[in-house]
This record gives sequence, structure tokens and C-alpha cells, in this order.
Amino acid sequence: MKIKGIVYSIMAVALFAGCMTEKGEAKHHNKQAKLMAEAKVSKETAQKTALAKVPNGTIKDSELEKEHGRLQWSFDVATPDSKDITEVNVDALTGDVISADKESAADAAKEAAENAAKGEKEKDKD
Repeated sequence: MKIKGIVYSIMAVALFAGCMTEKGEAKHHNKQAKLMAEAKVSKETAQKTALAKVPNGTIKDSELEKEHGRLQWSFDVATPDSKDITEVNVDALTGDVISADKESAADAAKEAAENAAKGEKEKDKD
């Protein structure tokens, strides 16, 4: 009987965790949809602008975000001859390049970890 109770408890916890994850994903999707509605520059256009700043670059990650009160497309661009990543930020309203900064692989990993922790904090607020 004890094993049956433990199994049911584990199943209930897993089900609850799955529901919370789905809720967090839905909220993130809604937030992204709102940002997309505000953007005047498409992802494809901003991507072309970012790639023009990094010759022979390849987009590894992209995100539409509000940073410092400014709506921007953020692209992580890799180049074949380097382990470094160039983060190119393009204004989502004007299409102008805001910044293009090289990050070492260690810096990129640190930023990814900070963003993941930030995402977890936002989920906990819900």
C-alpha cells in the first residue's frame, strides 16, 4: 500500500509541475506576441542587418526583447574562425544597429546562465 501511495504522490507532483511549466511557457509566448506587435522591423530584416556587421557570420540565437526601455532584436552571431560570439543588437523600431560587441565563449555562457536564472525568477512570480 505504501508504494501505491508514493507512486500516486509522485504522479501528482509531476502533473502539477507540468501544468506550471505550461503556464510559464504560455506567459512567455504572450509576452513575445506583444513585443512582436510593437516591432516595426521584421526579424528577417534585422537579421540581415546583423549579419552585415559580422562578415561570414552565422546566427546562433535570436531574441526580441526590451532592454533599457528600447525594443530590440538581439542576435548571437558566430564566425567560423573564432569561438567568440558577436552580440548584435538592432533597434526593432528603426532597424539601426544599436551595438555589436564581441563576447568570449565564457562571457556568452555566463550571460546564458544569468538569463536562465532571470527566467526562473519570473516563473516564480507567477
